[in-house]
Amino acid sequence: MKIWVISIMVLILGVAIIMIGSTDTKENTKTAEIGFNNLVGTKVPEFSLTSLNGDTVSMSDLRGKKVVLFFNEGVMCYPACWNQIAAFGADPYFNSDKVITLNIEPDARGKWIEAVRQMPELGRSTILFDSNLAVTKSFNFLNLTSSMHKGKLAGHTYVVIDKEGIIKYVYDDPDMAIRNDLLKQELEKF
Repeated sequence: MKIWVISIMVLILGVAIIMIGSTDTKENTKTAEIGFNNLVGTKVPEFSLTSLNGDTVSMSDLRGKKVVLFFNEGVMCYPACWNQIAAFGADPYFNSDKVITLNIEPDARGKWIEAVRQMPELGRSTILFDSNLAVTKSFNFLNLTSSMHKGKLAGHTYVVIDKEGIIKYVYDDPDMAIRNDLLKQELEKF
């Protein structure tokens, strides 16, 4: 066979593989979004994670408080995720006797210790480590629209939980903006 025929066949095969992969990714995103939207009204899964300072934080220990969970891509998500985490830490509303905010990170603790050295404002927030992604997977957040690493990392996703542990609001943010005002509005509804 001539080289140009082989080249065309390889090109067609490559395009077919890309299209199949793209279809799977779109289907995974669609399935994840359906599940995501069905979270409201359900009980938050129980989990325990280690914080930046080495403490264990469990959902069951937070009953009686409103909770905001912020799932993101981790330390590599600079500046968007870092800015949101710092904004939570700087806002007393999100760290009070009524509301607590937990930033769920896929990284190892050492990476965030270095990040806090670079941006000390991060240290005012509660950062929890989900290094094996067990909690993130339990929410099925690896394939939502905001994830730039489909199937591997969460994107920029919020869960708002009431005092009894019921999920009241979810928001997946592909714009990766600071959403304190939006979240405050939702927290004030219950």
